[in-house]
Amino acid sequence: SSSSSSSSSSSSSSSSSSASSSNNVKITNLGSELNVALAQVAAESKRNLALEAAEKQRLEEEKARLEAEAKTLERYKSDFFGSLRGLLEDIDGVSIVGDRFVFSSEVLFASGRAELTAAGRQEISKVANILKDVTQEIPQNIDWVLQVDGHTDDQPILPGSRFQNNWELSQARALSVVLYLMTSEQMPPRRLSANGFGEYQPINPANSRKCFR
Repeated sequence: SSSSSSSSSSSSSSSSSSASSSNNVKITNLGSELNVALAQVAAESKRNLALEAAEKQRLEEEKARLEAEAKTLERYKSDFFGSLRGLLEDIDGVSIVGDRFVFSSEVLFASGRAELTAAGRQEISKVANILKDVTQEIPQNIDWVLQVDGHTDDQPILPGSRFQNNWELSQARALSVVLYLMTSEQMPPRRLSANGFGEYQPINPANSRKCFR
């Protein structure tokens, strides 16, 4: 009876020691896994901060580059319009409004037509020559486009015209100027744009015969 009791006590002690060892292993493993996870989180956070800093620097550099390009382009635009003022100031029907030069339709086209007249081609060539001189100095990395806008008055198209409405006439006139600049003045097509506004964005909103020109 005494031997049996001793054996039972020994077995209980061995079982308790085994469980304690197992728990220690589990706690140690959990601690190691937690340390690895924390290290991964710290490394990921560090990478994210580095990426954010790099992106911020890239955006700042891009902003500085665009601002520098805008200043450079503004300077060339100022030179261009300064030269135009001297060339066109005495020509009736031609004016400079803000950052664009404006030809009245009578200077370039016959009434209701979209083909440049001989006099119109001469005036466009004068502008093209100045533009080519100025643009030769503009750095290649600066993107610029000469936009030619066609406008009309609000008078309806006369019967028999090949144009259905003022939209078509204004677009055709703008395209005529662009095609002339491209084919006769050898200006690069990627630097040209033709747009037609019909009667809906008049250069002069006043309602008079003089303003219909």
